[in-house]
Amino acid sequence: MFPVASAAGDMPADYAGWLAEIKRRIQGERLRVVLASNSVMVLLYWDIGERILQKQADRGYGSKVIDRLAADLRQSFPDMKGFSPRNLKYMRAFASAWPDRSLVQASLAQVTWYHNITLLEKLTSSEDRLWYAAKTVEQGWSRNVLAAQIDGRSHLRHGKAQNNFPVTLPPADSDMASQVFKDPYLFDFLGADAPRREQHLEQGLIAHIQKFLLEIGQGFAFVGRQVHLEIGDDDFYLDLLFYHLKLRRYVVIELKARRFEPGDGAQLGMYMTAVDRLLAHPDDKPTLGLLLVREKNRVLVEYALAGSTRPISVAEWETQLTRSLPSDLEGSLPTIEQIEAELSGDVGGGDE
Repeated sequence: MFPVASAAGDMPADYAGWLAEIKRRIQGERLRVVLASNSVMVLLYWDIGERILQKQADRGYGSKVIDRLAADLRQSFPDMKGFSPRNLKYMRAFASAWPDRSLVQASLAQVTWYHNITLLEKLTSSEDRLWYAAKTVEQGWSRNVLAAQIDGRSHLRHGKAQNNFPVTLPPADSDMASQVFKDPYLFDFLGADAPRREQHLEQGLIAHIQKFLLEIGQGFAFVGRQVHLEIGDDDFYLDLLFYHLKLRRYVVIELKARRFEPGDGAQLGMYMTAVDRLLAHPDDKPTLGLLLVREKNRVLVEYALAGSTRPISVAEWETQLTRSLPSDLEGSLPTIEQIEAELSGDVGGGDE
């Protein structure tokens, strides 16, 4: 079950000198590693991986050398973890994935070694790995959250929501606000049965508020649900109200368990105006609106937003069900609505 290191006599002739070089490198950084400097440890692991790659390329060192190296390093540094054969192979893969040490120092060393292992295991593109590493630093993702974000293909959804920000906000604010929203939003924590009514959708999001906040992103502070607005002699209740700490704005979120309709933007714009006038502090910037719909026609949304003077973003929401299916199967399988319609009809007339 456990790899057995080859005998020292079976090693290449220059193995002893190579081992001594690696041990000197470890000893030189040992104090800082013990003091839990993450960046130093990641760079140390890169250095070891690079040395393994060099020897395997120059001298043809095989896998048994890694087992021997692991045994020797653990014997020399019994108080240090991370020198298992498996981890040494991760170090080799890490150095192979990132030949440029300066890039590692600038970006990858800012996240933990375990985050880097997740990036290696779950992604193949250097560009994608760097994107998730940067988001991990920016939003403080744990390793499990990082894995969930990768599984949810966050890099393909972030900053993709349709909006009219370029014509309703100053350029700097427009760029920043655009990156806050995504499309689609993935509410897999609601289960495969997507809510059919806005009330049920809202209840589900509030019941899983921590996961909901994680999905909408860092910086959102929850203010309330069904927030009462008295406009003239009429009472209105907006679905969800947030405040974005970095943007210094309120964000009104309206939920629809149906397709986008042109009138949705007008209603949301009215709520945004009311929030600005009734709730916002004079130092707050104008409120943003996010309309979450089950489905949308992009051309229709574009036309509807073009006629609004309020900064509104429109995005779809969905559950994990369709995203977990291969793209070539999604169109060939019945929808939940079709299945429910079939089950609600008369079942009979056939033999088992």
